[in-house]
Amino acid sequence: MSKRNRIFVGILLIYAAGIAFLLYRVLADLDPRYRESAEESLVETAHVMASLVEQDVRGGAIDTARLEPLFRSVHARQFEARIFSVVKHKVELRLYVTDRAGRVLYDSQGRMAGADFSQWRDVRLALRGEYGARTTPDVEEDPLTSVMYVGAPVHHGNEIVGAVSVGKPVQSFGQFVQAARRKTLYVGLYSAVAVLLLAVIVSVWLVRPFGLVADYVRYVRAQRRLNLPRLGRRALGVIGAAYDEMRDTLAGRSYVADYVQTLTHEVKSPLSAIRGAAELLQEPGMAPAQRQRFLDNITRETRRIQELVDRMMELTALETRRTLEQVQPVRLGPLLDEVVAAAAAAAAPRQVQVRLDLHEEAMVEGDPFLLRRAVSNLLDNAIDFSPAGGQVRVSLRRGRRDAVVEVADQGPGIPDYAQDKVFEKFYSLARPHSHKKSTGLGLPFVREIASLHHGRIGLANAAEGGAVARFALPLAAG
Repeated sequence: MSKRNRIFVGILLIYAAGIAFLLYRVLADLDPRYRESAEESLVETAHVMASLVEQDVRGGAIDTARLEPLFRSVHARQFEARIFSVVKHKVELRLYVTDRAGRVLYDSQGRMAGADFSQWRDVRLALRGEYGARTTPDVEEDPLTSVMYVGAPVHHGNEIVGAVSVGKPVQSFGQFVQAARRKTLYVGLYSAVAVLLLAVIVSVWLVRPFGLVADYVRYVRAQRRLNLPRLGRRALGVIGAAYDEMRDTLAGRSYVADYVQTLTHEVKSPLSAIRGAAELLQEPGMAPAQRQRFLDNITRETRRIQELVDRMMELTALETRRTLEQVQPVRLGPLLDEVVAAAAAAAAPRQVQVRLDLHEEAMVEGDPFLLRRAVSNLLDNAIDFSPAGGQVRVSLRRGRRDAVVEVADQGPGIPDYAQDKVFEKFYSLARPHSHKKSTGLGLPFVREIASLHHGRIGLANAAEGGAVARFALPLAAG
């Protein structure tokens, strides 16, 4: 198991432990909360019954004669009360009355008449005018038979002449506690499973791009000295790359659909030209020169489609790469010298001169192959837009933080309407000498390479005429 997976599993275990602890605390707290609610209700009932008993006090003595038929009738009542998921069929309320000495005068269950209850907490405190309550099991060492009692004093004038205690079996409201525990446990477990499932989905679909942080850590370790601004830019680049990958993951279908739609639109024109030429070639009696012209047209349009597909595949493959797999120090001087030498041969048929102004050296970190392709694309554009006998100038300028490669031509420059479109896919301007357009994928390709190297690319009109492309790359630490 990889370190990343171990960390993820550890986080899930910590989350599960936290949920278990939370459920334990909630479930453990349910019973006291229900007891508090039941006790509050018993307090009111005890004082109501104490007031009722006070109506039958004669000469300081309590008369309990009318309590017997009252509770006999209440306990005999049969009914069906559905309280949410619990059904209640009978009254379980208990009551006993004691005199001022704590001796039982009346017991609704008929078992404790004459018993001395003066030491029970509810009676003892009630006779002193204080609040008293207790919970006692009917059967010793059997908590399921526990009954909660709450006492209230019986007054005659300013004197306490007895006490009334009302009781309720804990099991009667324990049903609600058990039901609440089951519901809470189910909700907690379902929620935990749902969150764990969501975490797995998120880790598979979204968290994976943040593995780029490991690449960033390796980059930091590889630095020979600490450069906070550079590390900051690198960190922002890592976060941006992770965001781009998450965006592509979430919008993958739309991304592919846009590509297919655009490619279909671009291929439609050369296919129409090929089909038209093929239909004309089927006509009899065509002159050989005209037939050759149509065949050349088919070859040219076929080559155009092939170039479009190849460039499209290159750009798509590049856009799916959010980081460079292998980074190495690259000296820009020798790289530019090599690219300019190769471009000079392509510019020779139109007598376009390619000149390299290299007055200083610069070292960057990146992929030499991709950097060479980027500069080559810029040079190809400059040569295509240069007039016959013109000049293309390539120069290298070293700044405090980056190295800038400039490619300037003597062409017509960029029209105002195209200033903000030159880096769009498939957008292309007609070449002055051939009046033909390219695939429109060269500059987007260069922009992707610049992004992978945490650099930038710009294209603007030069003050002295023509266009100048500026390809900036961060300097290597040294």
